[in-house]
Amino acid sequence: MDASIIVCSYNRAESLKDTLAALAALKAPPDLQWEVLVVDNNSRDHTRQVVEAAQRDWPRLRYVFESAQGLSHARNRGIAEATGEVILFTDDDVLPEPEWLETTLDGLARHQADACGGYIAPIWETVPPAWLTERFYGFLAVRTDRSDDYIISEPSQAPFGANMAFRKAVFDRAGLFDTSRGRKGKVLASGEDGEMFERILNAGCKAVFLGRSRVHHKVESFRLTKRYFRRWRMQTSKNLAISRGVAGERRVCNIPLYMVPQFLRAVMRVPVGHLTQSSDEAFNREMVVCHFLGTFLGLWEARRP
Repeated sequence: MDASIIVCSYNRAESLKDTLAALAALKAPPDLQWEVLVVDNNSRDHTRQVVEAAQRDWPRLRYVFESAQGLSHARNRGIAEATGEVILFTDDDVLPEPEWLETTLDGLARHQADACGGYIAPIWETVPPAWLTERFYGFLAVRTDRSDDYIISEPSQAPFGANMAFRKAVFDRAGLFDTSRGRKGKVLASGEDGEMFERILNAGCKAVFLGRSRVHHKVESFRLTKRYFRRWRMQTSKNLAISRGVAGERRVCNIPLYMVPQFLRAVMRVPVGHLTQSSDEAFNREMVVCHFLGTFLGLWEARRP
């Protein structure tokens, strides 16, 4: 098999229908052998029935169940089940463009790369509020800042899971996704993609961004609220603190003392920002405070007895 497309899904059966329809419409050379795997990560809705209905006319579509809760567990199960030499990932709320598969495989070959990511355009359910500028797009797994091809040289440039691909041999060199990171059920943690690309780069593999490899990501209205962003920031920072820790010797309740004055300064900057700064900068200062609070919670939970 030349390529395997993996879609990890959790309680999004109706949205998954749209994703499968987009994948079924992909354009590919007739001699290209490819498959689609839907990894059901303990969904309580009719995800399985959606896949089985689509399988009647689509023998290349496979259903896999993963009982260990968490996106990283689901991705690793997909990798183990996949038979393609290249593994492409997208999500159950994403619509790849018809040329996505062919463009991604061509880009990997043209750049002689081991891994890649691509452009992710938003499909807004409602018009975004004024404060939600491009500086916050990363929280929504939207990537529109560049549309050219370039080498990924830093983990901070890591693609998002809605549009990324790997040669399967890369996982033999860099390992699988870290199951202590990433979203688990309703917990909005992240960081597994960046950590994976960090290991890929450290293993001497080549990664690229492909501007013409494009998908469209649905952004529901409930995700366009400050409450959602605050929750995302706190839960992600908490997960990172637990999985990676924070440097510092002098601690109270496992929290490095140097972080306390940093946190207090961040708190003081919030009201000043709302009085003197633009709406996006004012909210960004709130997000910094949420980052500290999430980090403190993670360090507290990770403390030694």
